[in-house]
Amino acid sequence: MRPVHSFTVVASLPKALDRLRDLAHNLFWSWDHEIIALFRRLDRDLWESTGHNPVAMLGTISQKRYEEVIGDPGFLAHLERCCRRLDDYLSSQSTWFHRESQSSGDWCMAYFSMEFAVTEAVPIYSGGLGVLAGDHMKSASDLGLPLIGVGLLYQKGYFRQFLNSDGWQQERYPTNDFYNMPLELLENPDGTPLTVQVELPGRPLTAQIWKMRVGRVEVLLLDTNVRDNRGEDQIITNQLYGGDNDMRLRQEILLGIGGIRALAALGRKPLVCHMNEGHSAFLALERIRMIMQEKQVDFAVAAEAVRPGNIFTTHTPVPAGIDRFLPEQIEKYFVGFREQLGISREDFLALGRVNPTDKNELFCMAILAIKLSSRINGVSKLHGEVSRRMWLNVWQGVPDDEVPVGYVTTGIHYRSWISAEMAELYDRYIGPKWSEDPSDARIWDAVNQIPAEELWRTHDRRRERLVAFVRRRLRERFIRISAPPADIEAAEEVLDSSVLTIGFARRFATYKRAALLLHDLPRLSAILNNPEMPVQIIFAGKAHPNDNQGKDLIRKLIRVARLPEFRRRLVFLENYDMAVSRYLVQGCDIWLNTPRRLQEASGTSGMKASANGCLNMSILDGWWDEAYKPGIGWAIGSGTIYNNLTDQDRAEANAIYELLEKDAAPLFYDRGPDHLPRGWILRMKAAMGSLCPIFNSNRMVHQYARELYISCAEHSEEFISEDLSRARALAAWKAKLRSEWHNVKVLHTDLDTRTEPRVGSIIELHATLELGQVEPDDVAVELYAGSLDPQGNITSGLAAPMDWARRNPDGSHEFVGEVNCFQSGQCGVTVRVRPRHSDLNCSFEMRLITWA
Repeated sequence: MRPVHSFTVVASLPKALDRLRDLAHNLFWSWDHEIIALFRRLDRDLWESTGHNPVAMLGTISQKRYEEVIGDPGFLAHLERCCRRLDDYLSSQSTWFHRESQSSGDWCMAYFSMEFAVTEAVPIYSGGLGVLAGDHMKSASDLGLPLIGVGLLYQKGYFRQFLNSDGWQQERYPTNDFYNMPLELLENPDGTPLTVQVELPGRPLTAQIWKMRVGRVEVLLLDTNVRDNRGEDQIITNQLYGGDNDMRLRQEILLGIGGIRALAALGRKPLVCHMNEGHSAFLALERIRMIMQEKQVDFAVAAEAVRPGNIFTTHTPVPAGIDRFLPEQIEKYFVGFREQLGISREDFLALGRVNPTDKNELFCMAILAIKLSSRINGVSKLHGEVSRRMWLNVWQGVPDDEVPVGYVTTGIHYRSWISAEMAELYDRYIGPKWSEDPSDARIWDAVNQIPAEELWRTHDRRRERLVAFVRRRLRERFIRISAPPADIEAAEEVLDSSVLTIGFARRFATYKRAALLLHDLPRLSAILNNPEMPVQIIFAGKAHPNDNQGKDLIRKLIRVARLPEFRRRLVFLENYDMAVSRYLVQGCDIWLNTPRRLQEASGTSGMKASANGCLNMSILDGWWDEAYKPGIGWAIGSGTIYNNLTDQDRAEANAIYELLEKDAAPLFYDRGPDHLPRGWILRMKAAMGSLCPIFNSNRMVHQYARELYISCAEHSEEFISEDLSRARALAAWKAKLRSEWHNVKVLHTDLDTRTEPRVGSIIELHATLELGQVEPDDVAVELYAGSLDPQGNITSGLAAPMDWARRNPDGSHEFVGEVNCFQSGQCGVTVRVRPRHSDLNCSFEMRLITWA
């Protein structure tokens, strides 16, 4: 039944408690233990039952309880302290960006992501991509960056997982009540919702804009559940990663194009737009359209104007994970938009294709982002290498180690993930700078000053809390599925708070190999039930609703957990989310990670674990490939890639068993007269000191700002100047070069080998080039030299510049360079030519290269 009027009822707070509303609506509380303690003190049970949502709490608490706390001087003093913490944080002018930036102060940078996991109180995330986005925004707030997030507000978000009596995953999609969440619906001066529109075939799509305050920064979230839309369009923001491929396309149109229009509606003109994955890549086209309209220029000039301010971060190490759409789909949704851009159907589709002439190639969002961005990066050192190989065909003719894809290794927001007890320990022995500037390695040297007794006692308490949490959740599940009374009672005996505890929690995709530990059940049973050195394992994670293989892995784990020999030592926790994750990373002793190598882009759960004193045991993939060194955890295997996956699984499962039997368990149970595992504690401290300064999101965002944001903003500011003079000049130069490039040829090379080359000697190389109408200053001519492999190909080649020497009578040009003989053996050299211009964002931006 539709209402004739609608209105919003807000919590009625006594005047003395009115500032609780300010605390609840700024998600600064999500990483401030003092404010969290305040809300828990107000009503601990309600804090848990509302899913840690203080806004819902304030609207539910009885007036009687409010009257009680008004009369509690301790509570009022606690409230005053918390308000002072928030006010001081928001008003501080001593942030890194304020100190270091030379900007005029009116810069705006935008961060686009399909999901944001700032807190479980706003469940619009599914996993790692959202958690990274949430931590990115929190660190941007800490550092004082003028960054604004842009995403979608999902009515149902991602699913909640529950298991039936057989252990098969089922999904429930609770409806989010935005009005009882820490969100604000933005309004026009007349009180109506502020909206933006994007064009869909035959109709406009309207979205209202919500704001989520994250400390000093904001996240704008678009919501299509408005009456002006058709029923089929109202549900575009109904569910994260729900629906078919057509629904995904509509969501990505809204995110990219609608997101830019939402910023414009608020008067924000970002100099930099950071695409967290390719979902938002259409933003680049909308920025181009706006420049064309505002400056009355063509597509080519507008593209050069906006490209310097676009940054693309790829998270996907396998091509199958990239969004692609049929050409017919793209034409259906973009025919009108394309006409505004003034380009043909084929030119538009070419923006999302590796091979622009292949009319059957699908339109790829990552390719669109790559072609319209000035900077591209992966999320770990190894992932950068994988990405360069994966996108090699976009830059045909470029050696894979020179493909312009860099990396910024991810990190985690420590104050969001470190337990209150561990934070107190850090405050006491390291000082407050660990949370203010966690990337300062000198700070973490003081970890060695923490007394072993205190560190172990703190970690012990967190393990005890984890075991109690697991028992409570297991009992609740058994009651829900009407399990036998004996099983319900047995839940109270699962796990042992003094036993070495392994955590494995992540998405149940098959490449993550959650069942690798189950490879040899008798051997696993012997390890878990060793009377002298017992071990226990806690699993958690969700399979995608359509991934039956992943669901079958969960069911397999449940069935193993029911076997008598595993009943007390192996547990699966359902409905893995941010709250469950905190219990696990704060309470486990070992964090296990078993992906197939080269298929994990980075991974951040192990970083959260290490910051809490948990040791990592992982395949050398993602972040662990660059983080691992002996003495801070364990590497499973040596990074070998097997041709036979069965052999690989067997070898790596055995490697885990060996590590547990011969190293991890003996080290954990090696206790002296004081009952402390001093060898284990030394390894905990070594891991903290080595990993904490590097794998934190303040370091990550600082790196983005220093290496990408600030330089891109400065470049962007220059290119979108009043008359777009540099953009016009670059577009004209590129057009000329493309039209003439077919005339660029290496006609002849001559290597002076009259004397036998020796290590340390230099050989002169001459090259004769035909350039047509291209000027010598417009090209970079380089020799490329290195060792030869058995097939005669140059490997590990290095480029060196060649200098223009003269113009020959026949119009050709001669260049000369020097080959440095730095090693013995069979070597080779060749010559290449590429465009050169001071305003190119990278050497291979035009994807033109000619080799001898």
